[in-house]
Amino acid sequence: MKKEDKQPCCEKFKTMIGGQALIEGIMMRGPEKDAIVVRRGEELDLEIKPRKIRKKGSFATWPLIRGAVNFFDSQVVGIKALMHSADLNPEIEEAQPSKFDQWLEKKLGNEKFQKWLVGIAVALGMGMSILLFFLLPAIIVGFFDTFIHNTVVLHLVEGLIRMAIFMAYMVLISRMNEMKRVFAYHGAEHKTIRCYEAGLPLTVENIRSQTRLHPRCGTSFLLVVMVISILVFSVASSALLAAVPMLEAMRGGALYRIIMICYKLLLLPLVVAVTYEINRWAGKHDNWFTRILTAPGMWMQKFTTNEPDDSMIEVAIKAVEAVLPENEGDDRW
Repeated sequence: MKKEDKQPCCEKFKTMIGGQALIEGIMMRGPEKDAIVVRRGEELDLEIKPRKIRKKGSFATWPLIRGAVNFFDSQVVGIKALMHSADLNPEIEEAQPSKFDQWLEKKLGNEKFQKWLVGIAVALGMGMSILLFFLLPAIIVGFFDTFIHNTVVLHLVEGLIRMAIFMAYMVLISRMNEMKRVFAYHGAEHKTIRCYEAGLPLTVENIRSQTRLHPRCGTSFLLVVMVISILVFSVASSALLAAVPMLEAMRGGALYRIIMICYKLLLLPLVVAVTYEINRWAGKHDNWFTRILTAPGMWMQKFTTNEPDDSMIEVAIKAVEAVLPENEGDDRW
């Protein structure tokens, strides 16, 4: 049996605990706290931070709103965790800060300077993702709008281009030597969650036998985002053209393309919000429909996860155990 064909033990429950692979480490997020575990030789560095619990019924917990809020929050927390793991990794050479960075740190203070760095990193990361996976496909498909007048077909073509770029990107970075260990930690994270959801003791032996693929992975989320974007963009664009007939006469022109690209950018938070609700629902259910929905993401995880060694599994065990709630079952969906 191939390693990637390993089957998980029978899932006894679904947990909301999830994580992210870091540089020689793993971050786990539980219902009450976050934990970052980084391997430093034979020792494991553990940092635990309490999570901000939003009151039920508050604006940030409303359906659709919570999707955009949680997505942005996860980006900020993820960047901070990556920076923390990089600081603890002696093999990564820190570049000397520029004169501008030194001046900024002096003016803002170290804490504000760190927040500034995180903000810039989040903005750059999201900006590059939007440019590569949304703006580039929109620009490419703009050259087809002079002879493809059906809005649904046009956005289907755009969606296929977007998914092709995303898959090519994932395959390419999976071949980078620097990413292979990060993806192995990603595999350790999934295997440990699988073991925990099977109700088995978190031991290296039990975890090693689990599959490294998990339906509630961020890779699955991103693929569903791209599918949902086809539907949302098609419906919203048709509605816009119906509401503003003069736009149809502008089709094929540069101004038309700019307007439609800006319109789609404004719709991105809605796409993320709808996808979050779909993934939330799929995460709580296990049937033929949810298995079909998560199948493409599971396939993509063969590129974004690698089989971990025992030392990586030990990191994942410590990270999961650190975020388990005080009351058993509080982490279940």
